[in-house]
Amino acid sequence: MPTFDHTDLLLPPEPGQRALARELYALAAEQPIISPHGHVDPALLAEDRPFPDPAQLLIVPDHYLTRMLLSQGVPPSDLGVPTRDGSPVETDGRVIWRRFAAHWHLFRGTPSRLWLEQTFRTVFGVHTPLGPATADTLYDEIAARLAEPDFRPRALFERFNIEVLATTESPLDDLAQHAKLAADGWGGPGGRVVTTFRPDDVVDMEFEGWSTNVDRLGDRAGEDTGTYAGYLAALRARRAAFIAAGATSSDHGHPTARTLDLTPAEAERLYDRGRRGEADAADAETFRAHMLVEFARMSLDDGLVMQLHPGAVRNHNRWLHARHGRDVGGDIPQATEYVHALAPLLERYGNDPRLRLVLYTLDEDTFTRELAPLAGGYAALLLGAPWWFLDSPEVLRRFRETVTESAGFYNTTGFVDDTRAFCSIPVRHDVARRVDAGFLARLVAEHRLPMDEAAETIVDLAYRLPKRVFNFGGHQQ
Repeated sequence: MPTFDHTDLLLPPEPGQRALARELYALAAEQPIISPHGHVDPALLAEDRPFPDPAQLLIVPDHYLTRMLLSQGVPPSDLGVPTRDGSPVETDGRVIWRRFAAHWHLFRGTPSRLWLEQTFRTVFGVHTPLGPATADTLYDEIAARLAEPDFRPRALFERFNIEVLATTESPLDDLAQHAKLAADGWGGPGGRVVTTFRPDDVVDMEFEGWSTNVDRLGDRAGEDTGTYAGYLAALRARRAAFIAAGATSSDHGHPTARTLDLTPAEAERLYDRGRRGEADAADAETFRAHMLVEFARMSLDDGLVMQLHPGAVRNHNRWLHARHGRDVGGDIPQATEYVHALAPLLERYGNDPRLRLVLYTLDEDTFTRELAPLAGGYAALLLGAPWWFLDSPEVLRRFRETVTESAGFYNTTGFVDDTRAFCSIPVRHDVARRVDAGFLARLVAEHRLPMDEAAETIVDLAYRLPKRVFNFGGHQQ
């Protein structure tokens, strides 16, 4: 039997701790899923159409998978990834699936293999191990499932026991898909599928087409973005529209965590320089830093939880970006500093409990040195789960080991899956719950935590914390 069928997956190998972990995991496993940050296309659930073939569902959109094959010389076009100029790519799902299966050995020991094997088993009920000889068998088994009504997106949403799913949209989005979800009883404030305000494309002066995007922002909001005051008014208006569509948080994906508290006059001069096309890279960084303080100020007014995802060098693989565009696996983490970078924002708002600023990192060296002490010392700060390059069993364990002694459990937010791959959502949450069960079992075995408190804590981590932190239970508490 393949190892991914084991009921003790990721639980501690020591028998005593494993028995404790089983009890704790059983409590977490029955909790509904709160998915407060991710990138699932809302059209998936708004339109509720059958999924395409297995390759189009599981391989083509998953840059965790396609980037690994690129590292071994297989171009994304051979795996069906669309090109920016519309040049031909492989469209035969079975060919893509066979090509992927031929390189399955590349994923040994990776979280991608763990997630995909668990998806095969728990979502599709397929237990045949993937490999070149079994590729067609798996493809046919999954394709047969996808033809069944029970495998439509909304039916799977129910089966996955998802209570709330947050998608992520730009202020330029008309939110039409969320309006459809609301009309169907699935979206809107307090709904099962809500949006998240992600303004990077109208904040980052280095974003392709920034000035044009700012014009579109003004058109969408009915404000004159020719002035800095009009720009801020447009952002506030779009935040209000997102809140009306169910949003409870904003998200900010900046290269660094730097913040600056400029005067209105300084910010206006910088904005005008950007609009004239005269801003350089230093100006762009300064404007991004200032806008984080502005967004914190807006959050105090409208109640949106503020998420900060810094540290990615976007489009580092320039060939990949030129050929296939953004978000296809060409980004790389970099060292990220928080203590001095966040000081201006924290000086102004860090002790105000009305602000919730959820910090993430791609630099795990900062877990102990910076993030845990910051979260343990400011009322406004909370630590988000390891994400992207760090959302693996080993780093999830290290995260608990390194931050708990300084920040505790309750200055963290519970698990955030941050995925575009809808069918992997329950698998990723299950992995996090198993890791947390193992960590808590060790504390119990070492007589550092009573079992009843460990049981309460794992339910908090799996369900109650993310629901409370991201305001999915109603008004901010």
